[in-house]
Amino acid sequence: MTSVGLIGCGGMAQDVVAALCGARTTSGVRIIGALARPGRGGEARAKLCGIDIVEALDELLARKPTLVAEVAGQAAVAEHADVVLRRGIDCLLISVGALADAALLLRLKSAARDGNSRILLPAGAVGGIDAIAAMRFAGLTSVRYRSRKPPLAWRGSPAERLVDLGKLCERTVLYTGTAGEAALLYPQNANVAAAVALAGLGFDATEVELVADPDAPGNVHEIEAEGAAGRFAIQLQGKPSRTNPKTSALAAFSVARALLNEQATIVI
Repeated sequence: MTSVGLIGCGGMAQDVVAALCGARTTSGVRIIGALARPGRGGEARAKLCGIDIVEALDELLARKPTLVAEVAGQAAVAEHADVVLRRGIDCLLISVGALADAALLLRLKSAARDGNSRILLPAGAVGGIDAIAAMRFAGLTSVRYRSRKPPLAWRGSPAERLVDLGKLCERTVLYTGTAGEAALLYPQNANVAAAVALAGLGFDATEVELVADPDAPGNVHEIEAEGAAGRFAIQLQGKPSRTNPKTSALAAFSVARALLNEQATIVI
C-alpha cells in the first residue's frame, strides 16, 4: 500500500483525487491527508470531500505517508519539500519550475541524500520526456520547447504587462529565452519547460518560446530535440484543467499515474 500525503488542496489536488477515484484500480494507493494553508482548512474540506485536511506539515507527516505529492505551486516546493525529503519520504513535485532556482535545487538534492529519499518528477502536461532523457546518452545537441495557449490562460503572469490579453486578436510571442528564466517568470505556465530542461540539456541550454494565440485549440506544447541518436518533434494539444485554465488537464493525470506506478506490477 502506498500511503500518499498531498501538499495542496486546490484545483490540481481536486483533479488528482478525481483521477484516482476514476481509475480502474486504486487498491494500492490511499490518500491519507492533504495539507491546506493555515486558516483555509474549512474551504479545503468543501473542495476535497472525504479527504482528511490538516493545516501543518508536521500533522501530515505524523500520519506516516510513504510518499508526499506536491500539487500546490512553486512556493510550496520551497517551503515544504526539503523537510519531507530529510524525513526519508519520497517527494513527488508537479511544480517542477521551482527547481530552476539553483539554490533550491541544491538544497533539495542535499535533503534527499541526507534522508535517503527521492525527488520524483512526473512528466506533467507533455510526452517525450523519456525520449529526451534517453537521447542524452548518445549526445543531445539541441532542445526547443514552445508553449502556445489562449490569451486568457496567461492571466496572472508577466504577459499582462506586455499586452492586453482580453483584446488580443493575433498570435503574439510573450517570451523567448531559456527554460530557467521562463520557469521563474511564468511559474504557473512554464513547469513543462523546466521538466524538458531537467530531462535534457539543463535550464540554460534549453530554448523556450511562450506564445499567446487566440486560435490555439487549447494548451499546445511543441518539443523538438536533436542529437546523435536522431531527431524528434512532437505536438500535444492538451485541454485545460476544469479547475484551472492555466494548467493542462493532463498534468493531474500524470500525477495520478505516477502514484499508481508506485504499486503497479508493470510500470510504463
